[in-house]
Amino acid sequence: MRISIFPLPGVILFPGMQVPLHIFEPRYRALVKDALARDRRIGMIQPQQASEGATLYSVGCLGKIADVEALDDGCFNLVLEGESRFRLIRELDAATPFRQIEGELIADEVYPALSPVERAGFEREARRFADAQGYAVDWDAVTRLDDESLIDGTSQIVPFDIAAKQALLEASTLAERCELLVQLMQFFGRRDSDDPKVTLQ
Repeated sequence: MRISIFPLPGVILFPGMQVPLHIFEPRYRALVKDALARDRRIGMIQPQQASEGATLYSVGCLGKIADVEALDDGCFNLVLEGESRFRLIRELDAATPFRQIEGELIADEVYPALSPVERAGFEREARRFADAQGYAVDWDAVTRLDDESLIDGTSQIVPFDIAAKQALLEASTLAERCELLVQLMQFFGRRDSDDPKVTLQ
């Protein structure tokens, strides 16, 4: 299938999750207008480097515009809701100002819930990481989240580098993503606060 993409480094989207976006560049305003005129769908996928025309990673997520606000200056505020991960087949030679690809949807299975040990281990490491980073978290609300909302939602917002975020998106099961999140929180949480350049790339 043909997918119009928004290649944004450091931002990933999961099926069932939402991401708010402020669209201001002319080419991405055109992308939003095109999506609204067709099926309201945009593919979120990370470039491998934060540079113009960078090579794309192989997995992204197709999202549907769930809410949109057109601003007086031509910009848009919108909420994109994840529908399905997709695999990049090839980039298309498109005449549009925004990039387009051919992709195939990934049929994600319904994953079993985390075990109590996995869930407890994740929450314990998340508390340590949040405390070390100085984040204020409503832990009572966290404990009420279902496993998928907790793990995928955390994967979207954690302040990791491009490669780490992509690894989370590409993890094939919820348990694998949970284990990887714990490892990444330990990795990034241990680094020297005076050395902000530690990455997995």
